[in-house]
Amino acid sequence: MEKKNYTGPIERLDATRWRIPKSYKQGMNVDGLIYADDKLIQAITQDRSPEQVANVATLPGIVKYSLAMPDIHWGYGFCIGGVAATDPSKGGVISPGGVGYDINCGVRLLRTNITLNDAKPRMRRLVDTLFNTVPCGVGRGGKVKFDKKELRRLMTEGSPYVVNKGHGWDSDVDVTEAKGKIHTARPDLVSERALERGASQCGTLGSGNHFMEVQVVEKIDDARAAQAMGLEEGYVTVMIHSGSRGLGYQVCDDALKALKDTPRKYGIDLPDRQLVCAPIESKEGKHYLGAMAAAANFAWCNRQIMTQLARQAFADVFEQPAERLGMTLVYDVAHNIAKMEDYDVDGKSASLCIHRKGATRAFPPGHAELPDRYKGIGQPVLVPGDMGRSSYVLVGQPGAMEHTFGSCCHGAGRRMSRGAAIRASKGRSIHQELLDRGVIAKARGRTGLEEEQPDAYKDVLQVVDVLHNAGISRRVAKLRPLGVIKG
Repeated sequence: MEKKNYTGPIERLDATRWRIPKSYKQGMNVDGLIYADDKLIQAITQDRSPEQVANVATLPGIVKYSLAMPDIHWGYGFCIGGVAATDPSKGGVISPGGVGYDINCGVRLLRTNITLNDAKPRMRRLVDTLFNTVPCGVGRGGKVKFDKKELRRLMTEGSPYVVNKGHGWDSDVDVTEAKGKIHTARPDLVSERALERGASQCGTLGSGNHFMEVQVVEKIDDARAAQAMGLEEGYVTVMIHSGSRGLGYQVCDDALKALKDTPRKYGIDLPDRQLVCAPIESKEGKHYLGAMAAAANFAWCNRQIMTQLARQAFADVFEQPAERLGMTLVYDVAHNIAKMEDYDVDGKSASLCIHRKGATRAFPPGHAELPDRYKGIGQPVLVPGDMGRSSYVLVGQPGAMEHTFGSCCHGAGRRMSRGAAIRASKGRSIHQELLDRGVIAKARGRTGLEEEQPDAYKDVLQVVDVLHNAGISRRVAKLRPLGVIKG
């Protein structure tokens, strides 16, 4: 589909919000609402992603509004950066396009006791060791293999299963979103083809925008929250970004094919066939939700195994056990997922299906689902930037529950397609440009660095500031990249 500029109506509500009125398009049940500042909204309207926000507003049972975070860009069905809540008691639907192909693509952050001064002389060796320890690249298999019986158990039990097998520490589970397990997972609904694709990929990084990055805490904005997370200026952190690999892709692909005639069956009229969906309470809806949850559990296991591989690499390079290096997990968040959560709607509590497509959960202080250590500060929100600029740690604020169904941005957001980024790299050495910025980068693929060059992304600080100023989340720490591995 052509990605020309959005030309529909868009009305400014305040300093951080823009509205697409439901009168814009026939069938819209709610308004569209985009979080952005003046500069970002200009970039956002350069493609048709706001049109996707309007399209999502036509879904049956959608509540309040169709949302987009400031890192919004064009996606499959839903924009990336899209959030939508649907109410099953009002015919609400589940749409695979609202989750995406990479089910539970997400990010986790580890802190360490290693200072920047200690890390600098070993950084190249550390990047090389991580590259050789953590499998990365298109279709690349891992060192940890599971047979189909083990895979089904892994997808049922989530990350506690692999931790119990020695791939992590018990403390990791407590600071993983949903404790690394959606209880409604149905591995029996995952196809044989998906199982085949996932058999050797648990514990692998993959390709595209997935990465493992060594960083340094450059600035603390919220000392109390940073202390609760174990973050301190001048100390090294590790960020891991990956998802459910080929298994999750196959689950999504299977669902899109299975659901192609479902809207007609239930009398649902859609403006875009990529929004194919099923009522949450239908047989078809429950089938997708069960398989999607199984893939999400696989993704948590994937990141958990890579966490332990990273600890092994650090232990080898710094010649000390990971425990002594203080490599504890700060938090793990999902970016592409749909989950049932409770919210107040018109003064009444309702259980809603929250689609987050390139968006992060951002629960505020006191929320029942938070581990005890974060109840006083709010949920850590991990927002990666790009290889040449910083990433940010935030915490969820009460405004998220009131305005965004407990959701926040998930990254900087692309402003160039991968093809455009490669073309813009012609005649340049992205590797050298990153070195000039103090970042050692290593990629498996021939165009990995070119596709993911910093110019391909918006400035993550602008994205983060919109939600900070809107009271959705609050800045805690700035993390500067030192070394990165990619597929």
